[in-house]
Amino acid sequence: MESLFQYQRIRKAVREQLAEIREKCSCEKHTLGSPHTPSCQLHNALLSVPPKQLLAQEEPTTGSTIIVGWDSPNDPLNPANQSVSKKIFMTLLISSIALSVTAASAIDACGVLQYSEEFNVSEVVGSLATALFLVGFGSGSLLSGPFSETFGRNAVYLITMLLFLIFIMASALAPNIHSHLIFRFIAGFFGSTPLTCAGGTVADLWDPMQKTYAFPAYAIPSFVGPMVGQIIGSYIPTHLGWRWLEWIMLIMGGVTLVIILLLQPETYGNLLLYWKAKILREETGDERYKAPMEMKNESLGQRLLISVYRPFVLVYSELIIILMCLYLTVIYIILFTFLEGYRYIFGDTYGLSQEMTGIVWVGMLCGTFLVSFLVPVVYSWTATVYKKTSSITPETRLWYAMLGGAPAVPISLFWMGWTSYPSISIWSPIIASAVFGYGITTIFISTYMYLIDSYGIYSASALGFLAFTRYVVAGGVTVAGGPIYRAIGVHYTLTILGAISTVMATIPYLLYVYGPRIRKYSKFAVDIGTGG
Repeated sequence: MESLFQYQRIRKAVREQLAEIREKCSCEKHTLGSPHTPSCQLHNALLSVPPKQLLAQEEPTTGSTIIVGWDSPNDPLNPANQSVSKKIFMTLLISSIALSVTAASAIDACGVLQYSEEFNVSEVVGSLATALFLVGFGSGSLLSGPFSETFGRNAVYLITMLLFLIFIMASALAPNIHSHLIFRFIAGFFGSTPLTCAGGTVADLWDPMQKTYAFPAYAIPSFVGPMVGQIIGSYIPTHLGWRWLEWIMLIMGGVTLVIILLLQPETYGNLLLYWKAKILREETGDERYKAPMEMKNESLGQRLLISVYRPFVLVYSELIIILMCLYLTVIYIILFTFLEGYRYIFGDTYGLSQEMTGIVWVGMLCGTFLVSFLVPVVYSWTATVYKKTSSITPETRLWYAMLGGAPAVPISLFWMGWTSYPSISIWSPIIASAVFGYGITTIFISTYMYLIDSYGIYSASALGFLAFTRYVVAGGVTVAGGPIYRAIGVHYTLTILGAISTVMATIPYLLYVYGPRIRKYSKFAVDIGTGG
């Protein structure tokens, strides 16, 4: 709905400008677009030459192409020129999509006992509902980018969200375990859109300096989805039945879809320029007006093929991508094994019920929101660097992880592992989980922002591989989470995970020192970034 109003605003702006040109040309009694008189040359001046003008092209002549651009650097039709408050609002709307789909990724773990019993399967088979959803997430993340660059962000958000909700509903109605697992996989596939398109929306709206606080504004609400899913689902299976886990996600996602439909404008600049070019052709009858996206020779099929194979091409030669993928994959393995592990950490050790074990995720949720207090510090430091150098190097994006976030993960795991005893207060592992939530959120923010700034036009491919690997691997390990905790116990499991994350914690610091040198020898990375 908002996109429709946006289209009408563009039409109104174009008509007003054309009316102004017609009025100034009419005194010479020449038709619009005639380049032969001084007054009508005003038409060419207003609708041509500089790239920052409405139309960027040499003086139009018969058969030439007039490339449509923004009216000026401050064109109000450009989403990047909206007020900060409105851009924050649009960013939070996209976060709400990510929150609803990531909550659905974890909420089924709350009902494993119930639907495993109903379908007469083992709990390991029951945990496949979460695992396959994550695998679907990873698979779908490779494809949504080219669609959003063809049809716009909103079309992809709305259509894939609708399909996601259809298959969530199908999961709730599934008559057997096989159909339930298949529908969960497909729901995950279509629910992956925010993971790849949201980065594009943030890039559409914010300049490099503003991204320092804008990306956390997106990441923090969207990253809490698995925790919110566990909290929401804590009492549902035992009181309403496991199918209501899916129904609640359907309601939550449906509300989000309606809000996005009514309030979220299109942010993809190239599509907005396509609308402007189309309106100009309709209003003037001049078919020479073309948007930049109309000048591309690649078909949607070619772009889809590139989006699938390029991420795997990049990973062979890009050490930065390899390290960041490895780091975030480890983080997600730990996070999603907690879906089963909390039953052993808090249920078996402290005797908490299934319901209260879900509520304990509030600790990690609180830790995630603590990152918001770090944002002003990092923004202040980044502003100081930008003032001195007039640029923002990708390495500044690592500050979130370096300011305690990276060490916080192993510290929290050792803390939780070595204090999870009935003789020690339950508040000890709960506080440790808050420290873990703080750490993983800073790592997520730094990883995404660093890859975006390091790879520029190739960042979509880098992030596509990042999403693919972490969700597919995390999905596979989720199935093994319960058996691992049962086999070697809480203390050894968390100690091993803590040791692995200790090694991983060195990555942000190493890249801060050696990142510029690595990028210098890369075929795809930028050498000196401006954060664009």
